[in-house]
Amino acid sequence: MQSPTRRDVLGFVAGGLALAGLPRAVFAAAPTDRRLVVVLLRGAMDGLGAVPPLGDRRYAERRGGLAFAGNDGCLPLDGFFALNPGLEAIHSYWKAGELLFVPATGNGYRTRSHFDAQDLMESGLARKTGQSDGWLNRALAAVQHGDRRLGIAVGGAVPLLLRGKIAVASWEPPAFKPVAPEFISLLGRLYAHDALFGPALADGLRAQHLSDEVLGEEGAKGPMGFGPRAFKPLAEAAGKLLAAPDGPRIAALEMGGWDTHVAQGTLKGRLANNLQGFAEGLQALAQALGPAWKETVVVATTEFGRTVAMNGTNGTDHGTASVVLVMGGAVRGGKMRGDWPGLDRLEEDRDLRVATDARSVLKGILRDHLGIDGTTLDRHVFPDAPGLAPMGGLVKV
Repeated sequence: MQSPTRRDVLGFVAGGLALAGLPRAVFAAAPTDRRLVVVLLRGAMDGLGAVPPLGDRRYAERRGGLAFAGNDGCLPLDGFFALNPGLEAIHSYWKAGELLFVPATGNGYRTRSHFDAQDLMESGLARKTGQSDGWLNRALAAVQHGDRRLGIAVGGAVPLLLRGKIAVASWEPPAFKPVAPEFISLLGRLYAHDALFGPALADGLRAQHLSDEVLGEEGAKGPMGFGPRAFKPLAEAAGKLLAAPDGPRIAALEMGGWDTHVAQGTLKGRLANNLQGFAEGLQALAQALGPAWKETVVVATTEFGRTVAMNGTNGTDHGTASVVLVMGGAVRGGKMRGDWPGLDRLEEDRDLRVATDARSVLKGILRDHLGIDGTTLDRHVFPDAPGLAPMGGLVKV
């Protein structure tokens, strides 16, 4: 067994609930074998750059220096939309019917503040109300029974998306010098009879043991952070953990670096690098899941989009609509979903207009993949959007 890190020890003793890995006993007899992975793309991904609408008559004019010339290496989708070459690693999933996109998506609010928008994206609300839990934690309440923990945050601290009344686990790559086993033994004896810290330390050690068994001693070591190089090892680790028979079923991951104000580029540049890292991470996730892939849905969303036109530093500024990606062996893909508002009329004469509230996509996945009923979705998961209908036909049921 790999020795726990200093961070693990501090987490066990000080927090008690935010575990470094996955307690074996907690996941026994999970109530569902279906997996759900939510990826938060922090920084506002340029949906027009990721899935360019080459068929829109005003595309080249509106995008200017960021428009792809001709096909410019773009990968075909449906004849109107194309796939940025940076996403080549997942193009085969489109062809296999396991990948779809919903263009021109928003999250029900209007703000250009990253901080406010990310809070709202994760809470699932259209306005800030002081709510401190996330929509995915509220969804967990509908599928989790007793003390079995189905949720896990992979990559570090638990994001708002997964915070709430339902206890979840967390895992991050080992990056600190191991603590001597003798020290852990002493801590165990010291806190053995402590009502709070004793059980927390014991759970944490069991958690570390399971993650070591699943991931191995080198368990997803690699570059820390949330950029393109860091995402692949995190996604691969998530796949292995979710594939374990007694592992979690619902995971949240994060990837940053999408705030491309400067040098965004097309075939090369910051956006292309991020897209490549993102796609390779999704491919690694799928491969690590193995047979469990057929039971999996991955949904990736971002806090808002970016301006249609290029700014003065060869990048884009904070915009409105972006794109939602849905991928997995349980996905009914190979097609675009939602509506396209066109580039003739822009929001505030600068942004792509929202045609689909991303929460309708999320509602559809939660209903048809995890079996959460409409009343629960309306009253508890997305309580300020009761009239928003779930998007159907996204998953195989």
